[in-house]
Amino acid sequence: MSEKFLTIDTTGIEPEEGAPAEGRVISGDPIFRTWNAEEAEGGLYAGIWESTPGKWRIEYDEWEFCHILSGVSVITEDGGEARTVKAGDRFVLRPGFRGSWEVLETTRKDYVIRL
Repeated sequence: MSEKFLTIDTTGIEPEEGAPAEGRVISGDPIFRTWNAEEAEGGLYAGIWESTPGKWRIEYDEWEFCHILSGVSVITEDGGEARTVKAGDRFVLRPGFRGSWEVLETTRKDYVIRL
């Protein structure tokens, strides 16, 4: 087996459970589950993230690529438009992005984060 090829598979990975940071929830009671499959030197992370419905403030200091696997969410940038994302959508949130993330239907995504 190659040590340079990593399959992103949640089998056998115990998810980390969490929620938005204190004071950031706007509505609902969103619960996060994260299967972090890769943590590389230099602040690179990859895996799968899932959230139950709710809405919270987001503030990105990092760069993140997202690929929505299932569910429906609305991401709204402060002073900008609301964007509905659903299965198959791919996007990047760049450092400095500020706004809200609202999960309408439990949402699961692949992610790659670079600090």
